[in-house]
Amino acid sequence: MANRSKILLIYTGGTIGMMKDYETGSLKAFDFDQLLSKIPELYQIDCDIETVSFKVPIDSSDMKPSYWVELAEIIERNYTAFDGFVVLHGSDTMSYTSSALSFMLENLTKPVVFTGSQLPIGDLRTDAKENLITAVQIASLKEKGQSVIQEVCLYFEYKLFRANRTSKVNADDFEAFLSLNYPPLAESGLHLKISKEHLLSKNGKNDLKVHKKLDNNVAIVKLFPGITESVLASIMLHSNVKGVVLETFGAGNTTTESWFLNVLEKAVSKGVIVVNVSQCVGGSVSMGQYETSAALEKMRIISGKDLTTEAALTKLMYLLGEGIQPRVFKTIYETSLRGELS
Repeated sequence: MANRSKILLIYTGGTIGMMKDYETGSLKAFDFDQLLSKIPELYQIDCDIETVSFKVPIDSSDMKPSYWVELAEIIERNYTAFDGFVVLHGSDTMSYTSSALSFMLENLTKPVVFTGSQLPIGDLRTDAKENLITAVQIASLKEKGQSVIQEVCLYFEYKLFRANRTSKVNADDFEAFLSLNYPPLAESGLHLKISKEHLLSKNGKNDLKVHKKLDNNVAIVKLFPGITESVLASIMLHSNVKGVVLETFGAGNTTTESWFLNVLEKAVSKGVIVVNVSQCVGGSVSMGQYETSAALEKMRIISGKDLTTEAALTKLMYLLGEGIQPRVFKTIYETSLRGELS
């Protein structure tokens, strides 16, 4: 049937692609060519599914920008032939990868839905089947010939989130991801409910543009009571570091000790891009609201507002890779490019 959606299922690695060998008890990679025979419920979705896998499955702890580029290139090569993409990925770094892909894929008009699982697909109590089935269903949704979802998303445990709004917050529960600063795009219960008012607006008729240059000469510094000048300076003033995501307290607050501000001033003066995000999972940086962040505002340190750390870091890699000039970097960074900022 001509109107059936074509979905490309991309397996990068992770728990969802493992099955238990009941003789040995060990986990082994799942053969995705046998996907439909193992999960016959997929036949009930009005779509055709093809699969492709990374040559060597990558544990999500080993994920890095070169694999993000490989994933983006798979989507780029298959973009015209498919109506949607479902990416199977380990949960530990899924928010990083999916956030990165949201920036790398400009003018996206088709769904890219990341999902995974806490338990392997063959386990008795696995969450893999529901996550996979619903992710495929969401990716296949169309209205008037257009994809309903036109952005990079993450589906886990009955909720679809904008990917660059997510963080993994639990290693043991099925409800592993949260998006405290932006509501779910869809929820799955007896019915699949799409919150259309929360979706990214349609991206027009521009062709997909895939950005493949990422600069990972960046760092994350989490402030803590007792952090020393030598520790901070060793990172922020390192010759290779071009950008730092500074995880501060509460609404963007830091110590006001002179040594701390001096290190920041030296970093900024040598051209290091510094982004201020909150350590809190929810809420926003509001620089200048308290005296403890007013000094950062005077230095023109970038406000990460309500960015997640994952989105802040991958956006930094993306914009540094794009070669954005220092005089406009702050303005562009503080602008929402893919719905990552409120």
